[in-house]
Amino acid sequence: MIFRDRHDAGRQLGKALARYSDRPNVLVLALPRGGVPVAYEVAQAIGAPLDVFLVRKLGFPGNEEYAMGAVASGGVCVLDEDVLRSTGVSAGAVRRVIEREERELRRRERAYRDDRAALELEGRTVILVDDGLATGSSMRAAIEAVRRRHAQAIVVAVPVGPAERLQEFKRIADEVVCVASPTPFLAVGRFYGNFDQTTDEEVVELLERTHAHPAARDPQTFHASP
Repeated sequence: MIFRDRHDAGRQLGKALARYSDRPNVLVLALPRGGVPVAYEVAQAIGAPLDVFLVRKLGFPGNEEYAMGAVASGGVCVLDEDVLRSTGVSAGAVRRVIEREERELRRRERAYRDDRAALELEGRTVILVDDGLATGSSMRAAIEAVRRRHAQAIVVAVPVGPAERLQEFKRIADEVVCVASPTPFLAVGRFYGNFDQTTDEEVVELLERTHAHPAARDPQTFHASP
């Protein structure tokens, strides 16, 4: 165990991102749901606005944990062609999974944002935060979608991830920040004391706290309960 929970991971990651503190063009984007508690602590630590960026993993039919790609806000779809070739999954089956996950994306957009518009990304340094990297499908989709919205720079920030995956992302992001890269790397959850699933309610609560107190900067005085 390296982190007690996602809030602890976010506080540690916030320290690793201290050089981005109080820069007016920096924005923290969380990949829901697990990335939101982490990103909340990062945003509080560095004094940056927080928003969510919706990404959904495309699970292999019959084995949902096995990713064959991801979809992201803005109509972006990234497919792992190696997985598709090796498994022989049909184009129809892939399309059905994509349609299902796009419906879930739209549901979450409504649930998380309410009437709030997404924050503008053009010309900004965007810090993309998740609770860890495994296959990286969701993060790759997020990077592509953020690039299409003309961000000035993209920083991938995670508490934990395997060394080889981090190297891959250094080639497609402007910077990669990671607190720990243990070997062997078995699964993200193995490095958390508490890795319970983040709920929609927790996501909404943290976003509401952020929007209700946009000037809050000190994580010691404005802090979510673990």
